Amino acid sequence: MRFGDHIRNVRETLRKGDKKYSLRQVAIRVGVEPAYLSKIERNVFPPPSEEVIGKLSAELGEDRDVLLAMAGKLSGDLQQVILERPRLFADLIRQMKEAPDQAILRVVREVRDGNW
Repeated sequence: MRFGDHIRNVRETLRKGDKKYSLRQVAIRVGVEPAYLSKIERNVFPPPSEEVIGKLSAELGEDRDVLLAMAGKLSGDLQQVILERPRLFADLIRQMKEAPDQAILRVVREVRDGNW
């Protein structure tokens, strides 16, 4: 599913239970013009900036990193981490490409807990 389709589906689902999720009201709360958000939702315009995606994720209750990935973007903080050691992170990500989720979760837990 494309970024705009996903945003529209989530917003429309929320709107069924609460009218404050109309396109116009969501656009105003995230600081964009309703016409701009409409064009994003219809995939006429590409996904917005990292800042707007962050506001949309908070407004719609979606994971910011997932929305950024759907938009083909990477958060600024992750970019900085990767830029500090690009070869190591590129190799790590390529090696993890085929790994099952359990293996990736185990690595994340070990790093988080400092068990190395």
